[in-house]
Amino acid sequence: MIHGFANHTAVSTGCPFVLIEDDGQRESSPFINSDNDEEQYYEGKNMALFEEEMDSTPMVSSLLNKLANYTNLTQGVREHEEAEYADGVKRVTVMVPQMGTFIGVYLPCMQNILGVILFLRLTWIVGTAGILETFAIVSMCCICTLLTAISMSAIATNGVVPAGGSYYMISRSLGPEFGGAVGLCFYLGTTFAGSMYILGTVEILLTYIVPTAKVFDENENEPMVNNMRLYGTCCLLLMALVVFVGVKYVNKLAIVFLACVILSILATYAGVIKTLIEPPDFKVCLLGNRSLKNEMFDTCAKIEVVKNNTKTTKLWSLFCGGQYPNSTCDTYFSLNNLTEKTAIPGLRSGVIRDNLWSNYGQAGMIIEKENLPSEPAQGFSTDTNKRYVFNDITTCFTLLVGIYFPSVTGIMAGSNRSGDLRDAQKSIPIGTIMAILTTSFIYISCVVLFGACIEGVVLRDKFGFSLKKTPVIGALAWPSPWLIVIGSFFSCCGAGLQSLTGAPRLLQAIARDGIMPFLHVFGSGKANGEPTWGLLLTVGICEIGILIASLDAVAPILSMFFLMCYLFVNLACAVQTLLRTPNWRPRFKFYHWTLSFLGMSLCVSLMFISSWYYALVAMMIAGCIYKYIEYRGAEKEWGQGIRGLSLNAARYALLRLEEAPLHTKNWRPQLLVLCKLNSDLTVKHPRLLSFTSQLKAGKGLTIICSVLEGTYMTRGSDAKTGEQNLKKAMAAERTKGFSHVVVSSNLRDGFSLLIQSAGLGGMKHNTVLMAWPVAWKQTQDSSARKNFIETVRETTAAHQALLVAKNIDHFPSNLERLSEGTIDVWWIVHDGGLLMLLPFLLSQHKVDIFIFRQLNYKFYQSKVNPCAFTYEKTLVMEQRSQMIKQMQLSRTEREREIQSISDISRSSIKRKKPSGVDARSHNTLCIPKDEVAQLIHDRNTASHAAMNDKGAATTPDRVHMTWTKDKLVNERNKHREGMAVKDMFNMKPNHSNVRRMHTAVKLNEAIVRKSRDSHLVLLNMPGPPKNKKGDENYMEFLEVLMEGLDRVLLVRGGGCEVITIYS
Repeated sequence: MIHGFANHTAVSTGCPFVLIEDDGQRESSPFINSDNDEEQYYEGKNMALFEEEMDSTPMVSSLLNKLANYTNLTQGVREHEEAEYADGVKRVTVMVPQMGTFIGVYLPCMQNILGVILFLRLTWIVGTAGILETFAIVSMCCICTLLTAISMSAIATNGVVPAGGSYYMISRSLGPEFGGAVGLCFYLGTTFAGSMYILGTVEILLTYIVPTAKVFDENENEPMVNNMRLYGTCCLLLMALVVFVGVKYVNKLAIVFLACVILSILATYAGVIKTLIEPPDFKVCLLGNRSLKNEMFDTCAKIEVVKNNTKTTKLWSLFCGGQYPNSTCDTYFSLNNLTEKTAIPGLRSGVIRDNLWSNYGQAGMIIEKENLPSEPAQGFSTDTNKRYVFNDITTCFTLLVGIYFPSVTGIMAGSNRSGDLRDAQKSIPIGTIMAILTTSFIYISCVVLFGACIEGVVLRDKFGFSLKKTPVIGALAWPSPWLIVIGSFFSCCGAGLQSLTGAPRLLQAIARDGIMPFLHVFGSGKANGEPTWGLLLTVGICEIGILIASLDAVAPILSMFFLMCYLFVNLACAVQTLLRTPNWRPRFKFYHWTLSFLGMSLCVSLMFISSWYYALVAMMIAGCIYKYIEYRGAEKEWGQGIRGLSLNAARYALLRLEEAPLHTKNWRPQLLVLCKLNSDLTVKHPRLLSFTSQLKAGKGLTIICSVLEGTYMTRGSDAKTGEQNLKKAMAAERTKGFSHVVVSSNLRDGFSLLIQSAGLGGMKHNTVLMAWPVAWKQTQDSSARKNFIETVRETTAAHQALLVAKNIDHFPSNLERLSEGTIDVWWIVHDGGLLMLLPFLLSQHKVDIFIFRQLNYKFYQSKVNPCAFTYEKTLVMEQRSQMIKQMQLSRTEREREIQSISDISRSSIKRKKPSGVDARSHNTLCIPKDEVAQLIHDRNTASHAAMNDKGAATTPDRVHMTWTKDKLVNERNKHREGMAVKDMFNMKPNHSNVRRMHTAVKLNEAIVRKSRDSHLVLLNMPGPPKNKKGDENYMEFLEVLMEGLDRVLLVRGGGCEVITIYS
């Protein structure tokens, strides 16, 4: 039991907060509910320990109170929930009576399941497929809907059933993607069902009620295509007008339509019982073994005796071209006799044995009775062919499955009234399953009874031409065939009206949810909520089905959409059960995930059995709807019930990745991109993200990271803002991956943490990408240089590759297309082949149209002959490093000192440079070592002399001061500083640094000479010195190496092979 302590008060004698005055008056206390006026003020105040959390987390008592007062309101689909006064302003809520299981679920499902297929096609299916195969068809379809109903029952008992029907129930439970896909498939199925019911109405009207109303004279052996289109369109417009003007009348007539269905079924069973007593007086005329259309003759004979006179019959004139006995007759007519058989011999006749097996045939094939003798004839005329009963379409088992399946749809009719049910969680499962069981019994019993009572050639007569255009089921019914004709006509009319009523409201509900933006216009309607735009779209889609003008062709289409709807329901329930989603807790005791899985498999099987090409189209439409909602749909507070599938699949994949080490064939750069954010928390180098997408092309792992200095408590909001800005920049640059911003006390620790811990399990980065720190010389401190070098060392220690991009802002964007050029690869040392793999990956991207070439720079140690420029540049580098390290100068003084040394160095070299040589020729001008040493010594001597002269000029002859301890320390520091400066100017360049500088200068000359016009230069990145004392010089070496180049990518391998020569 959950107790809400905030609603209870307790007075304890030992409570120090209850103060009793002398006069016995009790003080107002926030810990005791006192007067009524103060109860509201102190409500929830007696939980002082949690008072700071009251704004974000409600009290349990308040939450339970809201749940207890929950009202199950409909969300825009209950018809005429509000009545409007004449002034159009004041509205009064109309209370809809709460219905039970029988009225609210059972009867609506019965009315929607039993319909046009039962009355117009079931006898033909039994005659064509036979009793056994028809039994299999009916069983498969009924089991499919039963399993789907069990899954729906699980959804209905998973929580509070929202008003608004099956769409609301499924979408709120399974998420917007599945809900939208199910909803739209259900909408399209309902819309095409309206077309089927209207075509059935027109077929009954023109075939059985008013055959003379045909406008177009067509061949009687072909379907009434144009007449069906004309009358179907008129009927659709009339029904749409009725729905638009007053849908309440449709609801009031629902009981009438249901009564027509029930009476028709009862009349059929009564006719079956009557056959035991006396078969109906319907005869079928056979010529040989061929069935004849008998609407144009009454006597099944060639001649007849009238008043002792022999006369030819009407049938004679039809086959012989005249009524005279000597007329030339059709050969088959002359060779075969006429036989008149009882059309419905009854249960005792034993005709069931003849109807057990199938009788499929091609279109245009004459319907024949197999066990009757017949003399074949050749060359009979086309005119006489019109007198036989033909197959209008080619029949097969798969076609009949698609035609029959719409007769078992309608199982969601009860859940569509969820807002009007007294107890939806109880009524929907019981009512739906009972309706399915009842209708299944009706269908299976009708299959057996039709096969046991009706002659086979009559069963295969789809339109009843051999019974003077009487429906076959009408010939069986009692007391009159007109009961079936009128009942089926009104049943089809009512079903069509209900389809035109329900489909627009379903579309309106989907549009108002906002999960598909392009449907937004269909969410609006008239002032009373009627979906006008939705009705127009529904009428348009219905017209497409009507223009097909064939009930047999439309039925498989709507079968596909209903099967896709049922497929999604079963799939979602099975997956949620297997994933053990915490919010999936159905209380329907007969539910098990295997039933949903079996129902899903059966749905897929029926789809491909009915029509494989329709199945593929329907799956493509449903898949597009699902992906569209996933890509463009709005986020909903009802969440995604199927999201656990992605999480479970990701977990499984991560565990599999760690089972075995990654092979070289599968190696690809998994990037950790170290980004820098500006002061406004925007990305400083967005082209770094462009380069990432060009390198990855959406494949593999990409983690975009950044570090903020501070503490998470103070900069937590900045971290979230920076992460959002990273995501926006990634979207703008079309970079697919993950973004993360961490807060650390300093940048160095933050980047170190990311390099160590980014990724999860087997999905960890193996390559670090960063931009070259351009401003490392201009910074006040050496943090930029130290951070860069430590990052290089850490990636090397972690066996991760490192990519450093110089001038990253000059790299092409994803929208920019470079002219044809080259990627130059300077492969100095073998580092696993990464330098060879990167150009291939870049060349796969559409932005870069490159031809990559490999350039090996051969450098032999024996040919080293350092020139004056190398000595000079090395000395300047070491002097600057020594000066920064030892002199405690301000930033301005440090920069001035460095600049003066650089100017002196350049001027001394210019004096030695001969005229007529270009700016780069000094790199190759070599001077003997003695002259170089003398040059440097002269320069240093001149500098020291100038310093000594300056010191002598400014020093007084006699100094008088009072010594203190602080002054003594300062004087010693000055003396030490002077000595350090003196040592610095007397220093000679280190031989190892000279060799490194010489390599950098010569290699840079070769790269600039050969790759100046290249779009990108890839170059091996030398590692930092093992001795950290040389870190200051490392950055200088890299600067000299890349001098004069625009786009450079320094590559340092991770120590493992990344390419293989084997396939």
